[in-house]
Amino acid sequence: MQVWVNGRIVGADEPSVRALDHGVTVGDGAFETCKIVDGEAFAMTRHLRRLGRTLSGLGLPPIDDALVREGVKEVLATGDQIAFGRVRITVTGGAGPLSSDRHDSPPTVIIASTPSKPHDPSAAVVTVPWVRNERAATAGLKTTSYAENVIAITHANSRGAAEALLANTRGELCEGTASNVFVVTDGVLRTPPLESGCLAGITRELAIEWCRDAGIEVVEETMPFDVLDTADEVIITNSSRDVQGVHLVDDRRLDAPGPVTRRAVEIWRTAEADLGMDP
Repeated sequence: MQVWVNGRIVGADEPSVRALDHGVTVGDGAFETCKIVDGEAFAMTRHLRRLGRTLSGLGLPPIDDALVREGVKEVLATGDQIAFGRVRITVTGGAGPLSSDRHDSPPTVIIASTPSKPHDPSAAVVTVPWVRNERAATAGLKTTSYAENVIAITHANSRGAAEALLANTRGELCEGTASNVFVVTDGVLRTPPLESGCLAGITRELAIEWCRDAGIEVVEETMPFDVLDTADEVIITNSSRDVQGVHLVDDRRLDAPGPVTRRAVEIWRTAEADLGMDP
């Protein structure tokens, strides 16, 4: 793992963030995770755009995109080239008090990279009893306050699943802990709208664009959570999974990847190859 903090490469075990950093004490921060392919970060422009939206939503000052890009460049140039992995960009509120109040402090910027293995063609998921609050102040923001997700994914992992899917407070299909969700019914690819409280995933965004361009009908619409009980296909997407089929939802088995999923994966791979690393 390579780490860059506030302008310099540091050892992964080297103390480099203040104990009273507001990101540490109250989770006051934003982050983005980009896929790495052959030493390059994927879709940086879109990720930086969403990082700016999250910082604005949190009431934190914007960060210089050029600084972040330079940090990513330095991290990816340090050590062996990463064939496949991820780079995480974290921006916190900087030094703060032991409360939710903020000091007028410069932000802390942390960039870290690590290699990983590509995901399998399909995954098992479970539904969980906890919900997303679509009316929360942080709805749709990618913040470092991830305790709810930790609880849900730990629950999923303990049951042999790779992801947990959540409803919102209205009982509508929303998202996974670290993924967006699509379903196929009547041959149509459907995904919850952003109004459901789900994150505006970069992979979600590109999958919708690219699939529509290729002639697949993609609909953003409100769906009941129990659509998972009857959907012909279920798909989860995120920056490391790309487009991944689901072969098990709780105890319900599906033939995965199904035909629409396979077509979406094919479209993804073709568009990514054609458009490059910053589509």
